[in-house]
Amino acid sequence: MKRIVTQDQVQPVTRPARVGFLGVGWIGRHRMEAMLLTGMVEAVGIADPSPEMLKTATKIAPRATIVSDLDELLALELDGVVIATPSAQHAEQSIRALKTGLAVFCQKPLGRTAGEARAVVEAARTADRLIGVDLSYRHTEAMQQIKSLLRSQHLGQVSAIDLTFHNAYGPDKPWFYDKTLSGGGCVIDLGVHLIDLALWALDFPEVISVTSNLLAQARPLSSAPDGVEDYALATLVLANGAVVRLACSWRLHAGQDCIIDASFYGTAGGAAMRNVGGSFYNFGAERFSGTATERLAEGPDDWGGRAATAWVRQLVVSKNFDPEAEHLVHVADVIDQIYASSY
Repeated sequence: MKRIVTQDQVQPVTRPARVGFLGVGWIGRHRMEAMLLTGMVEAVGIADPSPEMLKTATKIAPRATIVSDLDELLALELDGVVIATPSAQHAEQSIRALKTGLAVFCQKPLGRTAGEARAVVEAARTADRLIGVDLSYRHTEAMQQIKSLLRSQHLGQVSAIDLTFHNAYGPDKPWFYDKTLSGGGCVIDLGVHLIDLALWALDFPEVISVTSNLLAQARPLSSAPDGVEDYALATLVLANGAVVRLACSWRLHAGQDCIIDASFYGTAGGAAMRNVGGSFYNFGAERFSGTATERLAEGPDDWGGRAATAWVRQLVVSKNFDPEAEHLVHVADVIDQIYASSY
């Protein structure tokens, strides 16, 4: 008997998204590999000024065409571009790709200022194209557990959030220390992850005030306005009454590689995501009730490429603009206010 297939049983035929990769240093290669492992992406083109980086990347994507720059990438038949270049180039390169009709996944920060980030999001809206940023800490199992508690109101009314990212090292590339190229120091490099994390976890409440103290080599940043901060303290007051405290640094004598913590305290309990043993990659989550602690999540957890693969899954369904991108400007505006408050 011939089987009759109704229209609602027919599965759409899809092809892998054709993606170009601009910048294939460590992070760029890792995100490319994560995307390729989904089976939903084909690496069509790769561009990087370093022959060594290109050689390593082609081992992951041997059929990709090597091109010299973004212009040559944009000349290929692509659905999207992944941008993992120095920060000063992010906004301009993203806008160029969006204007040619391509979706974009960009490393953080999307722009050095809220103005740059806003220009990218507006370009995405005008082109009706997907824009994503590699804000990967949202995708840790530890943070997903905490988000679930917050969503279900198990912590009650959240009144305090403590955010910490101390790095015992500083960036190893000179452009990080040039404000015109990086946009700033440890706040825009490290703090951006945790500011996004806190606002995302609370469904992006309005930030009504920001105060900060930024230091560069133990002196107020205001005394070196062209420098970048290596230690920062900031306080955000949210419209719902909650207070967010952020501390972040480069080259702090932390006694371990890094200290990363996002703790949420409410009227019915608390919860925290914390790195384990000084690791940049291994996170656990705990829930607090008075003096009692309950373990929610424990590493290891292969979370690093999940923001990239989430973008891929969205891309293969639709290349169109997602209004969630507006939150990228929200976070960038908070960072601008942290810098403005320090002078």
